[in-house]
Amino acid sequence: MTVYYTKEHEWLRVEGDVAVVGITAHAAEELGELVFVEAKDEGTEVAQGDSAAVVESVKAASDIYAPVSGTVVGFNAALSDDPSLVNRDPEAEGWILKLRIADAGQLAALLDADAYAALIA
Repeated sequence: MTVYYTKEHEWLRVEGDVAVVGITAHAAEELGELVFVEAKDEGTEVAQGDSAAVVESVKAASDIYAPVSGTVVGFNAALSDDPSLVNRDPEAEGWILKLRIADAGQLAALLDADAYAALIA
């Protein structure tokens, strides 16, 4: 199971041909307490860099961008009742959406954990 990161503070965990996507702990901390999370509808195709979800915190609203092109195949329904799950466990239980990856070659342009750590240092 490989985890990648973006410069916009999303992470994705590749599970077969599906990417589980969320925001990093750094992003969750910067945003503050989340009060709303919404992803594109299942079946929606998104291109790499397109808005795939929106999170709203007590501070601001922010788009979550698709780290790779693909089709939305799932949303973390637990976030509908408890958006702050993203704040408590952003890189595991607080995942936001799942994408069926359209072009695995796009993964090569993403950051690994060390490169992301250097970015936020």
